[in-house]
Amino acid sequence: MRCDTGGRTAGGPARYAARPLLVLAAALLALLPASAPVPVPEPRTVPDRLRIATWNMCGVEQWNCGGTGEADRKVRALTELVTEDGADVVLLQEVCDRDLADARQALGPGWDTAFRGYAHRSADGRFAPVGCGAHRGRAGIAVLASAPLSRVGTVDAQQPEVGLHRGALCATVFEPGVRVCGAHLSLPGSDRAHPRWELGDDQLAALVDAAGDRTVFGGDLNSTPPTASNARAWIWPDGAFGRYRECDQQGPDGRTGRPTLASGGKIDYLFTDLPRSGCSVRDTSASDHLALIMEVETGRGSGVQP
Repeated sequence: MRCDTGGRTAGGPARYAARPLLVLAAALLALLPASAPVPVPEPRTVPDRLRIATWNMCGVEQWNCGGTGEADRKVRALTELVTEDGADVVLLQEVCDRDLADARQALGPGWDTAFRGYAHRSADGRFAPVGCGAHRGRAGIAVLASAPLSRVGTVDAQQPEVGLHRGALCATVFEPGVRVCGAHLSLPGSDRAHPRWELGDDQLAALVDAAGDRTVFGGDLNSTPPTASNARAWIWPDGAFGRYRECDQQGPDGRTGRPTLASGGKIDYLFTDLPRSGCSVRDTSASDHLALIMEVETGRGSGVQP
């Protein structure tokens, strides 16, 4: 059955009645001041040269670190790696999360951090965090960067069935600029359930496999270089000093470097496939480890130096 609408479409009166309200709203909007356009931040491009550091802060009191400096001293030393040594990225081990937060605040806006805490795994499979002591929060590994970090993640590798889980943490800085991975590897005997097991070979292989083009990776690898005097030289994969070059590596066959421990010996490393333009070692006087700082050229693509 057809209904006569008197020449109007259904719902017509309601639509026409709304017109005065729309006119009034438009008039009121015209009286309001124009709002300023919201600025859109420009993406930060990766600098042509990037300085990346690694430093074990020795922040855990119960790990024989009580005599290496108070929190304020360590935070000051960390910020000086930026303000005096020009580090754009710092890979950290044995860092307290509250010290990390204080350093980020001291450096000001624009700095970003990623943190992964250590954990003890008990025989029944439970995990317990590691505290730094002195109300400084949890201990772990971290990345501190002068630009936002993206694609943050960990590297899967064998860890003790019973004992301390350290690990490796990766992130991209100046997306899609440079990938960085900082690690703290297990010492021999770290697995209390299997004290004769060697975990370093699996962990090193996983770290090297996680790297790729335009990557800087390293940290406290808890092994001296793979020279004839190192009984654990076999744990090192060929790619570490082959496809990639270490900060202090001299030539394709080089396997040595300056000490990174206050007591002597090198166990801290930085590897990359980017061209290296500088490498330095710095005593922060706030740890039993020295800081290692490498400068890489990011504008020339990948490719190791001879």
